[in-house]
Amino acid sequence: MRVSVIGGSSVPPETAAVAEELGERLANRGHTVVCGGLGGVMAAVCRGAANAGGETIGILPTDSRADANPHVTVPIATGLGHARNALVVLNGDAAIAVDGAHGTLSEIGLALAHGRAVAGLDTHDVAGVEAVGSPSDAVAYVERAARTD
Repeated sequence: MRVSVIGGSSVPPETAAVAEELGERLANRGHTVVCGGLGGVMAAVCRGAANAGGETIGILPTDSRADANPHVTVPIATGLGHARNALVVLNGDAAIAVDGAHGTLSEIGLALAHGRAVAGLDTHDVAGVEAVGSPSDAVAYVERAARTD
């Protein structure tokens, strides 16, 4: 399954550690990580997944694949800026939000509008988002709740 991981582009080390563990757990369960391909949560989740031998897809807001963090295995340049957020969530069967600000909130809304299951780790309190306490809880939730197309 593909899981979109959304979150802050600039995060403290403890949040990055959570995202890295999440990426590792997703990869160990055979899931592909889809994200925005840049820094913060995106870099940390990709690092965790890559270190566990997983695949990572970075859907970039810029027009250059070279802008991807070094742990993205499949960079996709869009040149769309924040409009690429829709592509991030549409290319996952479920989403996990970690931390985040306005961009993450927009991705949560888009994921819910498109019927994606969304788990939340220390993120926005939004109806429809399943608040979870750990990366393992987040993975377990999306595995149970996701519908794959």
